[in-house]
Amino acid sequence: MCGVVGYTGKKPAAPWLLDGLATLEYRGYDSAGIQVISPSGNLHGVKCAGRVATLRERCDSANPVGTCGIGHTRWATHGAPTDKNAHPHTDCSGRIAVVHNGIIENFQELKRELMAAGHTFKSETDTEVIAHLVEDAWAGPAKGDLVAALRNACDRLEGAWAIACVCADVPNQIVVTRKSSPLVVCSTDEGAYVASDVMPLASVASSVLQLQDNDFALLSEDGRVEITNREGEKVEHPETITIDWDASAATLGGYSDFMAKEISEQPEAIERLLTNRLGEHGIEMDELSMSKEELASIDRIYIIACGTSYHVGLIAKSLIEKWAKIPVSCEYASEFNYSDVLVTPHTMCVIITQSGETADTLTAARRMKGMGSTVFAITNVLGSSAARESDGTLYIQAGPEVAVASTKAYTAQMAASVLLALRLAFANGSMSREEVERRYHELEAIPGLIREVLARRWQPRQAAKLFRDKHSALFLGRGVNSTTAYEGALKLKEISYLHAEAYPAGEMKHGPIALLEPGFPVVAIVPADSVHDKTVSNIQESIARGAVVLAVATDGDEAVAKLCQDVLWIPPVENEMLVPLVAVVHLQMLARFVARARGLDVDKPRNLAKSVTVE
Repeated sequence: MCGVVGYTGKKPAAPWLLDGLATLEYRGYDSAGIQVISPSGNLHGVKCAGRVATLRERCDSANPVGTCGIGHTRWATHGAPTDKNAHPHTDCSGRIAVVHNGIIENFQELKRELMAAGHTFKSETDTEVIAHLVEDAWAGPAKGDLVAALRNACDRLEGAWAIACVCADVPNQIVVTRKSSPLVVCSTDEGAYVASDVMPLASVASSVLQLQDNDFALLSEDGRVEITNREGEKVEHPETITIDWDASAATLGGYSDFMAKEISEQPEAIERLLTNRLGEHGIEMDELSMSKEELASIDRIYIIACGTSYHVGLIAKSLIEKWAKIPVSCEYASEFNYSDVLVTPHTMCVIITQSGETADTLTAARRMKGMGSTVFAITNVLGSSAARESDGTLYIQAGPEVAVASTKAYTAQMAASVLLALRLAFANGSMSREEVERRYHELEAIPGLIREVLARRWQPRQAAKLFRDKHSALFLGRGVNSTTAYEGALKLKEISYLHAEAYPAGEMKHGPIALLEPGFPVVAIVPADSVHDKTVSNIQESIARGAVVLAVATDGDEAVAKLCQDVLWIPPVENEMLVPLVAVVHLQMLARFVARARGLDVDKPRNLAKSVTVE
């Protein structure tokens, strides 16, 4: 959600700012803008509602020239997505500009105070108050010191922020700071850079510096980066993050869209995660930072997540309860933060977040840690808030995921959950080492099975025709694959904008069956598992009411083939608990084909953000 970039150095700023914003488009946004300090010492701003491509066209006409500037992609919170609400925002003099990710909780109070003091506001955003607060500090005690001015302004803010600030009076400086919102900086021979994500910096640096909360960084045109803390003391050894993937990993590489590319990358992502995981502890997971005795003493686990990651949590719950025999509660982070929690000295909290910056999930993790729980994170992003604030972190190693709708991170998170369940089961004696090894080898076979499904992509392409001229769909599954139904419905909603509901198949007759009418599409996940026959009965109930059923079924299932309009075939999976890793791939491809048939942008669905950094 939202993106910040900035550059000061020897080369023109605007081209890199625009490229950096384009790299951050995956985070979700509805407006964009840049502000460059011109050679004459004035701010030159260009911004617009809409896409970075539109901003680039406007910049081609406006021609903002200069070697120092900041840019932003905004996801609307305070104020509609309009030109005037797009960042950057300036002060009354037009000499100071800021961009900001996050939310200023006391902006209304500050805005009233500033207006009473004579400040004029041009937008409806919370961000604009920051520019005016810096203006006051710059005219007062911080004259000539942009770091001090921004520090003074932040002392009056409440909420979360990643801020970049420029002032035309110091034309080659950028000052940045953060609190509960990610921000990284880097120094190069060509100048200094800042971004809210490592992805824009991968093309210019192999490592970045991670700012901590309430750190301030001064970026200079010679490439120097000076970091100080809230008290103004120099930070001697800032945390360094190595960018361990090539910048080309965030390019299309011959694919028509990132969603297609990332669906195809799932086997390799899982294989990376599984490398060297089998050892004397059953599953080697140094990331847990807990002894076997500590793991064995765990008496309750809370799994906390949002959206697609919540569906991973449901599967993790099934795996841990079945294999490790530990009671698990899987909670939506947004609801968990307002509910009563039962925590013992042996309670474990597992947070699952692709970005590592999901605000609701981080709030829940901090709450659990404050109550004495061990917090373990499953995430994809090195140096993210989730990783830094947890007691242990398992990186899923999926590589950059650009499409807003998660695919490869989802299956990699599931694979990570399998590893966690096996580690816990061995630690408390619920599984022998031999059984853990057998389950691990079953998991090792999954990438090959996914490759078989990817080779059958013509099947979901053909099945997508069932959704032509339809407005709604029902997804059904039983057991662990009820979660596959939830995720399939979510993917269809996210990128095709078709309404879709998902239910455990046995619940259909307790209400959702009223939706069925001739031609209504039903997607049933019915693999060869212990509840197969029950799910077939639910398919028959749907067909009896005129529904058109698309099944996800195991190769050779003639009973399903005879009943259903279309079948998305999956190869046999030895352990039925691992079927969701394979079956969901067909549903990812199906959602993509339906969306493309409707002429939609599968990578950037409306209203959605990749990283939701506000509660």
